[in-house]
Amino acid sequence: MGNQIELRHLTYFLAVAQELHFRKAAEKLFISQPGLSRQIKQMEEILETQLFERNKKKVSLTPAGHYLKKEVTYIFNHLEKVERQLKLVGDGNSGELRIGFLGSAMQEVIPKLLLKIKEVYPNVKSSLEELTNTAQVDAVLNDRLDMGFVRLSRVPNTLRMETVFKDTFSLVLPERYPMITREFEGMHQFSNDEFILFSQAYSPLYYDTIMSICQDAGFIPKVSHKSVHAHTIFKLVENHMGIAIVPTALQNGFQMRVKFIELKNIPQRAELSVIWKKEHTNPVLKNCMELLIGK
Repeated sequence: MGNQIELRHLTYFLAVAQELHFRKAAEKLFISQPGLSRQIKQMEEILETQLFERNKKKVSLTPAGHYLKKEVTYIFNHLEKVERQLKLVGDGNSGELRIGFLGSAMQEVIPKLLLKIKEVYPNVKSSLEELTNTAQVDAVLNDRLDMGFVRLSRVPNTLRMETVFKDTFSLVLPERYPMITREFEGMHQFSNDEFILFSQAYSPLYYDTIMSICQDAGFIPKVSHKSVHAHTIFKLVENHMGIAIVPTALQNGFQMRVKFIELKNIPQRAELSVIWKKEHTNPVLKNCMELLIGK
């Protein structure tokens, strides 16, 4: 086995790749620093590739090291998933479904899915994690999530994406905004207002869609604040820091001094999509996807 890569090599490599410091990595692994250095050197000799650049001041990854770090991270994530699945099978359960989501997915889509899973597959355990669009894509790609609910126009070709919910948009105004709902004629009436939006980095598709709604009304919105949380956006609107446009479903569950005007007569819609890996290995995912989209 002396000329083959073993799991311990990958463990040692990942510790050094994460810390970029041999002493700290050795302490983390509870081994000696010289011993760790020997293991890394042996690994580089077996692979015939240099993984780290070393000098007296710092340790850094070579291009090969960067590539290997990404692959080893995926391997360990997958091993962790397999371990959890085996424990669940051993306990007499069918398995686990790890779900990532945006806050708006909790208004309708996810609760309905979880109720269906509980009814049809009562032994399936599920875990939920609220993450940004990009974080969900990364987690699904690297096997930390089985599925995610996102607002994106496209994803890497190793993932599948299906629209699961189309919603209208609604204008969010302070409760005492100097215009009553029946006086609403169109978005052009708000060209002089400041807008509060979800961050472009959080959801580029949402951001671009809001821009197009305003541009269709003949103006470019003045953006005063950005956030990644609907509660924060509504709080800012409530305190007259600006107005907002959000998916209509988000108006449920918030008790604030704001009012909503549904924008029914515009072509733009807020699309929520589910993403999952084409080549997934979780048998639970297939059954749950059938409940969600019939596939």
